[in-house]
Amino acid sequence: MNQDEHKIVVRRMAGLIAAASVLIAVYVLRLIFLQLVNSDSFKAQATNTTDYNFTVTAARGDIVDSAGRRIAASTTSYNVVLSKLLMGDEDLDAMLQRIVELLEAHGEKWNDSLLIGEPDAAGHYSFTAQADSTGDQKALAAMKDSLGLQQYATADDVMEKLVEDYKLESYPFHWQRVLGGIHYEMQQQAFSNVNNFVMAENVSEVTVATIKENSLTMPGVEIVETSTRSYDEGGIIPHVLGRVGKITAEKWKVTDENGQTTYPLREKGYNMNDMIGVSGLEAVYEDELRGKDGVETITRSSDGVIVGTAMTTVPEPGHTVQLTIDSAFQQAVDRALAKNIEMINSTYNSSSSAKAAAGAVVVISTKDGSVLAASNYPSYDQNLFATQYSQYSSDPGLPLLNRALQGLYTPGSTFKPAVAVAALDSGVINRFSTVYCNGVYTYYDDYRPKCTRHGHSGNIDVITAIKWSCNIFFYDVGRRTTSDVYDAYAYKMGLGTRTGVEVNEATGRLTTKNDSNYIASLDIQAAIGQGNTVVTPVQLATYAGTLANRGVRYRTHFVKAILDTNTGKVLQETQPEVMDVVEDRGDTFDLVRQGMIGVSETVSGLKNYPVTIACKSGTPQRSETYYVGSTRKHYTNTMMIAYGPAEDAEIALGIVIEYGGGGARAGNLVADIFDAYYAMKDGSLTLDETGAGETADTTADGQDAVPETVENNDALADDTAPAEQPAA
Repeated sequence: MNQDEHKIVVRRMAGLIAAASVLIAVYVLRLIFLQLVNSDSFKAQATNTTDYNFTVTAARGDIVDSAGRRIAASTTSYNVVLSKLLMGDEDLDAMLQRIVELLEAHGEKWNDSLLIGEPDAAGHYSFTAQADSTGDQKALAAMKDSLGLQQYATADDVMEKLVEDYKLESYPFHWQRVLGGIHYEMQQQAFSNVNNFVMAENVSEVTVATIKENSLTMPGVEIVETSTRSYDEGGIIPHVLGRVGKITAEKWKVTDENGQTTYPLREKGYNMNDMIGVSGLEAVYEDELRGKDGVETITRSSDGVIVGTAMTTVPEPGHTVQLTIDSAFQQAVDRALAKNIEMINSTYNSSSSAKAAAGAVVVISTKDGSVLAASNYPSYDQNLFATQYSQYSSDPGLPLLNRALQGLYTPGSTFKPAVAVAALDSGVINRFSTVYCNGVYTYYDDYRPKCTRHGHSGNIDVITAIKWSCNIFFYDVGRRTTSDVYDAYAYKMGLGTRTGVEVNEATGRLTTKNDSNYIASLDIQAAIGQGNTVVTPVQLATYAGTLANRGVRYRTHFVKAILDTNTGKVLQETQPEVMDVVEDRGDTFDLVRQGMIGVSETVSGLKNYPVTIACKSGTPQRSETYYVGSTRKHYTNTMMIAYGPAEDAEIALGIVIEYGGGGARAGNLVADIFDAYYAMKDGSLTLDETGAGETADTTADGQDAVPETVENNDALADDTAPAEQPAA
């Protein structure tokens, strides 16, 4: 190569190097621009994703008894859940058909609240809403409204709208109904990319396994672990515990009188398909039991690929609610009540057309007002409530009625100690005051009520009057004290007023001068616990506790404490709360106690009991009558209040047995309850399988009619003689 050629090559190489250097410089500058100037923008474009947050429901807190034994707990169950986000472009209706067929093959149900039955052969439909069900009729109206239909729309109109909206025309009638119902349910649950649809709940392990086996061909169909309420002993205070249930449409979407719509539960963090306490302690302590839900975040790329799943917030379980009830003692009281009712029927009512078929017992601690037992007979099993609701609700024994807290009963002679306290405390009588009892009260010319004078006659003092339940004494003392005064004392002691329990209770009422049927002689009827007076068993127990405490009334309550579920630490403890006080002016409560101890000396089962018990029986008459020969008599209830040991009481109780007859028939029941209480104290009382029972006299609050007869003495079981009707 000559010199000239060499120079040409060098120049060309230099040019190439220069060009390459320029090109490299351009790329470097571009890279710097991309990395430093627009890095965030291009990074987002390169990783274009969206986060979707889903609620992870927290486990509901337990409800335990005073010894820490679980009464209501959360157990693991499995739901079939559809995720629209994970389903992608799958044909939804084809997928729904597959799921339904799979569920049917395993005997499972799916969520479908559409109140329309299967089509007939011609493809016509009918509503399944019950005409006499307020809930069904509200749901039916809401369904039509949500679909934009008039209230006169027929079932065919509803299905036509669903078929049109969800393009189901090509499906047979049966599948139109199935898919239409599921689509309606999806609409109710707001099914979307951010809100999954619970298609089936509490499915079997076989169903779980089958769906997981088919997961690759069923995208978006998931098995989600959740918790359901279960009851280790379903018969323990079911009426007080209450229940949980799905959030109803009425509670989710609330429209006020001005047409303004709010979503109060959504604002509190609930989802539409969440469970919530709907009655009893489950509802009252919802905020404590609910817990704090967690959050699961699913990240999806712009091309629909799921690129990440993470638990961004861990759920926290709800708190534990500890009750004052002891499960073993509660079961023992349940058994004792059932046994006493059986005894009354076999011994006294074997030939009667009206059997003792219902009753209630409430036992409280006199030290702080805590409820130790609240029995209803007949009762029901929480674990069977959902499957046997129709049987329970149609049972003439009314097992769903919470008689212990809501049954209203005429108290009869159990009211007499309240009148005695009022008369003694207000100075109308004293220890030595007497009333002459000759069997007929002659103060009124046109109304002459009677007394059986069982165990007494002549001049009667307050102790004797309580012991033998002398009507004449309390007619006269009640008239002189007046209902205004003895009612005031009765209210203070817990009758005709709220006791303070955490769950719903009936208020009851006392007879007053403001009653529409009031006449002067009604004062003396009310003084022996008749008239218009109606009270609840929990009020009777509270009243008995106030007598035991010499006039101090504590708030009656079921909840002992709120506990941290993880550590057991006490977060909140119920303290004794004084609701009212009757000032004890000297020997008032001592004299009443002496009279009530005297009653126990006349009652089988109590007179030889190793612990001194103070009690007062009652035999209030019911409106129903029967004939003995040509004599018309009234059926009666068994009533009893008691506390003991009389000298330093630990427990007090109120008892009602419908159609039980004489109040003394509850004597053995009182003894059985005290036996169980002392067995609980010494640790020998154990938890056992039991049956329970319930039902009570449901005299209407505010009854207008004066009873036809008044109660006579109840020291004996069968001393119910007729009395004259007071003049109007």
